[in-house]
Amino acid sequence: MHLNLSLVATFKRQRIFIRSMSSDLEKAQVMFKLTRKNNWGSKYDRLEHFKRFPNLDKIVKELSGRGWIIIYKKPKFTGISLDNRHKSEIKEFVETRMPYLKGMTWLT
Repeated sequence: MHLNLSLVATFKRQRIFIRSMSSDLEKAQVMFKLTRKNNWGSKYDRLEHFKRFPNLDKIVKELSGRGWIIIYKKPKFTGISLDNRHKSEIKEFVETRMPYLKGMTWLT
């Protein structure tokens, strides 16, 4: 059987792209949930309330690296909130990944 290697390489690139897109969507969903609950600045929510996201640790690490999420380490739990200074960037990111939110007043 002859296998076209360029098709295999294309498939691998598409799989990697789709995987990164889904994690971007998950990041947008986490940030959208935080905005819905009005978790900005010092008003945080427990990390355990986001357990439905399978890559939560990776998502939080990447978003805190960008400075979009603030992490609060407490003795019995970890809390997260969005950083007010990046409100416009967060809004743009979420609306790009969740286009049905564009034009709606989901962020005040």
